[in-house]
Amino acid sequence: MKNVTIITGLAVVLAGWLTLSALRPATSLPTAAVATDSVKHDPTTGLVVDERLTLVVAQCTACHSSKLILQNRFTRDGWKEKIRWMQRTQKLWDLGETEPVVLDYLVKYYGPEQKAFDGRRKPMPAVQWYKL
Repeated sequence: MKNVTIITGLAVVLAGWLTLSALRPATSLPTAAVATDSVKHDPTTGLVVDERLTLVVAQCTACHSSKLILQNRFTRDGWKEKIRWMQRTQKLWDLGETEPVVLDYLVKYYGPEQKAFDGRRKPMPAVQWYKL
């Protein structure tokens, strides 16, 4: 009788597990999402892979993490100003002939994003306020 109770309990647990696993959403990405992101990322740094990646990694990540690049979006002038700031205050060396190549890479992949709507509430239109 004890064995029957244990087997029945295991059958109930198995049935519950099968039911829950059928209801669980799929863990793989939809095919459309994978197809739209055709840019490859370096697994070590997270930076976009192209022919300039090795140079950018050598010049930029010798002193800091690539996460500082990933979390910022600047124009060419903005990236150039960050380089100048690092040279003035952080003892960054002169990038010489590699600077334009590094800037081209940074602007191409980490320049300002052009988004129609950033998820925030849109500004209120001009409102005629009245005195209380």
